[in-house]
Amino acid sequence: MSGRMLTTGVRPMTRRAPANIARYLHRFPTGGLLRADAAVRATQRRIWFQGNAFHHAVTVRNASFSRILPKLVVKLVRLPALFAASTIAAFTWVQYQANQAGTYAVNVFNTTKDMVTDTLGTLFGGARDVAEQTYQGWEATKEAVEPPEWLKKILRIHEDIGTGGDGGPNGDKDPKQSKVGASVAAGATAAAYGYEKSGEDDPREGQEVARDDQMMVLTKKMIEIRSILQQVGQSESLTLPAIVVIGSQSSGKSSVLEAIVGHEFLPKGSNMVTRRPIELTLVNTPESKDEYGEFPDLGLRRITDFTSIQRTLTELNMAVPDTEAISDDPIHLTVYSPNVPDLSLIDLPGYIQVVGHNQPLELKQKITDLCDKYIQPPNVILAISAADVDLANSTALRASRRVDPRGERTIGVITKMDLVDPRRGASILNDKQYPLRLGYVGVVSKAPQSQGLFKMGSMDLLSTIVKQENAFFSSHPLEFGADAGVDVGTMTLRKKLMHTLEQTMSASLASTSDAIKQELEEATYEFKVQYNDRPLSAESYLAESLDAFKHSFKQFSEAFGRPQMQELLKEELDQKVLDLLALRYWNKPIDGLAPGRPDLDSIADLPRASPDSLYWRRQLDASTSALTKLGVGRLATSVVASAIQAQIERLVAKSSFSSHPFAREAILDATSTILNERYYSTSDQVENCIKPYKFDIDMDDREWAHGREHVQTVLKKELKDCESAMSNLEASAGGRKKLKEVMAFVDKARKGDIVVEGDGRSGAGGFSAALLTRGREAVFHRDRADILKMRLMAVKSKQCASLKNKYYCPEVFLDAAASKLAATAVLFLNVELLSEFYYNFPRELDLRLGRHMSDNEIERFAKEDPKIRQHLEVIRRKELLELVLDKMESLKQLESRERERRGLVSKPTGQKERGRWGLF
Repeated sequence: MSGRMLTTGVRPMTRRAPANIARYLHRFPTGGLLRADAAVRATQRRIWFQGNAFHHAVTVRNASFSRILPKLVVKLVRLPALFAASTIAAFTWVQYQANQAGTYAVNVFNTTKDMVTDTLGTLFGGARDVAEQTYQGWEATKEAVEPPEWLKKILRIHEDIGTGGDGGPNGDKDPKQSKVGASVAAGATAAAYGYEKSGEDDPREGQEVARDDQMMVLTKKMIEIRSILQQVGQSESLTLPAIVVIGSQSSGKSSVLEAIVGHEFLPKGSNMVTRRPIELTLVNTPESKDEYGEFPDLGLRRITDFTSIQRTLTELNMAVPDTEAISDDPIHLTVYSPNVPDLSLIDLPGYIQVVGHNQPLELKQKITDLCDKYIQPPNVILAISAADVDLANSTALRASRRVDPRGERTIGVITKMDLVDPRRGASILNDKQYPLRLGYVGVVSKAPQSQGLFKMGSMDLLSTIVKQENAFFSSHPLEFGADAGVDVGTMTLRKKLMHTLEQTMSASLASTSDAIKQELEEATYEFKVQYNDRPLSAESYLAESLDAFKHSFKQFSEAFGRPQMQELLKEELDQKVLDLLALRYWNKPIDGLAPGRPDLDSIADLPRASPDSLYWRRQLDASTSALTKLGVGRLATSVVASAIQAQIERLVAKSSFSSHPFAREAILDATSTILNERYYSTSDQVENCIKPYKFDIDMDDREWAHGREHVQTVLKKELKDCESAMSNLEASAGGRKKLKEVMAFVDKARKGDIVVEGDGRSGAGGFSAALLTRGREAVFHRDRADILKMRLMAVKSKQCASLKNKYYCPEVFLDAAASKLAATAVLFLNVELLSEFYYNFPRELDLRLGRHMSDNEIERFAKEDPKIRQHLEVIRRKELLELVLDKMESLKQLESRERERRGLVSKPTGQKERGRWGLF
């Protein structure tokens, strides 16, 4: 290395350095190195007043200072004097970075003359003591003097600008171009290719950076198009290629993928844990430092803990039962990181040789069939093989040769290169017996499990893997050096994957574009013919359905009011009145009467009873009290609430919501919620308003006449029900004649004319037990019908025409009392329950089926209707195809410009390929 390289851009200074530093520096016999030493002494003298920072600066290697000093001088000149203190602190921070970058100088000096190597060893040995004494002081200075954010930006700008010439072997190469413009393009690719953001410069030239960046843009857009095409359909013509990873179990397949991603995230286990395809999409995000994964099919977003991703993948794979062992249902995972390249990878279950005792016998064939499904054209095959296994026995290569016999789309990856002799490893990579057009790449991708390595960031893991590979491959330069003609290293593999995927996708653009145009024409035709170009969305369908339901609800609210509530409540109270009449007048004989007064034994003798009869007065008063105290408030509220609930259910059944379980449940739940919230307050108000009727019921002639007329209708209906029940019993008993025989037997048994032995459960009188039961029911209905006919005639008589004869006509009085109760209760039901429901129900619908529904819930709602789902799918398919077609046209233009640029710009002569081992 010439002195010109080390001193370019450094102005010599005459100030004398301290004696101890000069003593070590004078050992260099080379003039160029002495000139570099002079620059070092001048710079160290300039920052001598910083105290311990000077002593730490002594430990920085001379070659590293020669690279960093030009940038430091530029920064010192351009920074205002006002910020001198912060500038000095920044210098200290930069010196620390230069110290970290010194490892590069060691690697370079190791390849120079033996004399320079010995001299450098002596220099570093003497400076080590000084470094140990000043380390603690430097740590304190570094923490105390943290440069502000504005200063970091200025330092970054100066560092990107640069001033020194590159200096080739002869020192006459043109100075480097400004890196300010190229830094934007290089920022996205440097991390993706694996270049660390440390003191080391990006070894790629400006033109190479531009090509890499352009390639990443193309690949990113193609992967985006591929993701959209996966949503369009399952047609093979509508897919862009991906990289399919295949290999035997324990071949290092997982380690390779994790090295590419930079995180340990794949399932691990002794048994077969990869049971489903994992479609992995890597998205480079240079604008963000966050690293996270997403499972779009599961709705899991921004999972920053890759241990959680590993656990989720394990659970999804182990959900496949042991009886099936594998499934072709893929798991979609997207990883966003500034440290990953834009790639589309598919990880498949590993090939096996022997089926386990708890695995199906056809497992081996099922794995082969699944892998064969994915490795078909145009996908790129990443065949993983271990170095300690002969390629002739590689299952992955054997599978790839079946579908890719010429090896045109197969990349061979040889893992565990450190487990075999270097010569044998190099021969594997140069294999001619199983040639691949894309060649082989050797890797040592398994990083050491030490010091919690996998808890670090992806660049830490990647750097560890790359440094491990560098240490191994650089120690065997004859087999794996630049002149060996082999590809090694994870970084080389990442770059090859990006280039191959970009080229393969580019080759598929034309055919895929034609297929998309054809699919778009079919979708457009279907949309026009079947749906008359009628636009539809899930949101619009929900809004239309909700508006239609609200309209039907408004019609119901206009039709259901106080008269309808009173009618419902009166019907319920009529049944309660009939129950009271049957209990106190119709069914039970009169008990406790004095002997000699048989004329009052039954209801038939009521019209002839004395007006002053205390018994009949008490019977009517007790019946009235039971009617008013049966809980009219709860009864009335329950009747009206049940009627509203039933009406809403009918409205839902007639609306478009009938085919949507989620919406139907939301509407009914809203109805129940509002009614339940108003139930207790309404029932209490109704109960309070009828309290006066519990003590006395005043009634006028008009109310009596209305009750008399209405009770006749009630009695007629009850009589009709009894006759209908008798007809049903005749049909079930085998005819009217048979039923009359059974009824005659029952009558005789009740009178005592016939003695029935036992309990009659097995039958009696030649009739079965079931027939006797029907006979008893028929006798009951016959007697009830006779009483109803008798009371109907009594109500129609002149005796019941006057209110003062209310004790002779309990049916009329109780009916009129029930009408007063119903009319009074409805007043409060209308205010407390019905009006509140009509006001709150539409607003509750808006909350449950409008504003609070997410986009996924709205989409799921619309697709519950098969017709709407088909309509939406046609529209969505058409829109996606149009979007993809537009993106592909812009991509073609971008690719055309890139092809023209590549044709105009030629590769500089004599330029060697760099970075073949990763970082260096």
